[in-house]
Amino acid sequence: MLRRLRILPSFESARPILAKVKRIAATSLMLGTTLLGTNLLAGDADWAQWRGPARDGKAAEQSLLQSWPEGGPKLKWTFSTAGRGYSSTAIVDGKLFSMGSDEQTCYAICVDAKSGQSIWQVPISRAGTGDDYNTGWGGGPRGTPTIDGNQVFVLSDVGVLSALRLQDGKKLWSVDLVAEYGGRIPKWGYSESVLIDGDRVVVQPGGSNYMIALNRRTGKLLWQSKGVDAPAHYVSVMKGSLGGTNYYVTASNIGVVAFDCESGDKLFENSLSGNKTATIPTPLILGDHIYHTSDYGSGNVLLKLTSTSSGINAEQVYHLDGKTMRNHHGGVVAVDGTIYGMSKVDGGVWMAQDIESGDTLWREKVGRNKSGSICFADGRLYCYNDGDGTVVLVEPNAERWSPLGMLTIPRETDLPRDRGAIWAHPVVADQTLFIRDQNLIFAFDIAR
Repeated sequence: MLRRLRILPSFESARPILAKVKRIAATSLMLGTTLLGTNLLAGDADWAQWRGPARDGKAAEQSLLQSWPEGGPKLKWTFSTAGRGYSSTAIVDGKLFSMGSDEQTCYAICVDAKSGQSIWQVPISRAGTGDDYNTGWGGGPRGTPTIDGNQVFVLSDVGVLSALRLQDGKKLWSVDLVAEYGGRIPKWGYSESVLIDGDRVVVQPGGSNYMIALNRRTGKLLWQSKGVDAPAHYVSVMKGSLGGTNYYVTASNIGVVAFDCESGDKLFENSLSGNKTATIPTPLILGDHIYHTSDYGSGNVLLKLTSTSSGINAEQVYHLDGKTMRNHHGGVVAVDGTIYGMSKVDGGVWMAQDIESGDTLWREKVGRNKSGSICFADGRLYCYNDGDGTVVLVEPNAERWSPLGMLTIPRETDLPRDRGAIWAHPVVADQTLFIRDQNLIFAFDIAR
């Protein structure tokens, strides 16, 4: 059941004109591109890593249904042995990669993305237990594999980072972030999806070795951050560039923090979108701006970056922490000057926020869902709800919630989630929508 919430901004009669002006002005935030530094050999419509080709929640260009028939698009296949976990999927050259666990083992899986048939499954580490972290919201791996060239990179919930050979899953090397780099398993398990930057595997053990980069072929240390001693939270690293300075940006309880890719020196920090409980969403790099949001009262910040003689300065444009975007862990996307995602205000609402001003444009309560994850593909938002297993196809619209169809997953997992819900993010690749609920992965045909 859909329930409309009132629109928040004042001056209602002028809002459509103001919103159009803001969208035009905000396009300046979208001109830059995120640097990934990878050597990806993926197909044109692949999704080779966490949150897609640019790690921003947007799929590669492809021709997709612009609305759905009643009941949603056709189900192509169901894979039912992915195991416990909240890992999302990565799709490269007709193969799907993810992670799962049973009672003893955390493992990586490879599945034929066309048929749903298993290709390989290999162990990565022991399975995490309640002695390692709080499993009361469900156990199992949380990170998404990163595929680059002929290698697959995976991080288990207990902090074991492995490089695998793509064709058969053979383990090439493995590093324990806790035992070897003094990391500490976060309260709800290691959850990041590693960044591949050229010959580097960038990951966050936390502590005095807050962020490190390992050689992708050997696993040996190449680089490490300086000036930060903080716990690892649940954020994945992004790479950006400004004025000739390349930087890695992430967030933790200390908020947004960025490091020089060459020296490892801390470049800038802003504490206001971090929180002590669980800082989770991945920052968005929007040209010379960074947008970040998290829950537990933190809200969101927009930072304006400027190049200086000593590196990069980050000036706070705004920080909002009321009934605004407070994204828990489903991520947000930026489309035409507007942020879309689920906010935890009012028990969980889908929301649109103007990037330039921070104004809330609309909020929409959908069913009994407390959270939801999102991606964007071919002009449409895919909004995956955590309570009832629905995916709503939505037209990005700064004026209103504009649904164009809905599907409900054929069945929910029979594995215990305890207090957890449906938290794996949706993926769109090769004209297919891939969604997961624990051991179940569903593939829907959304080709136009």
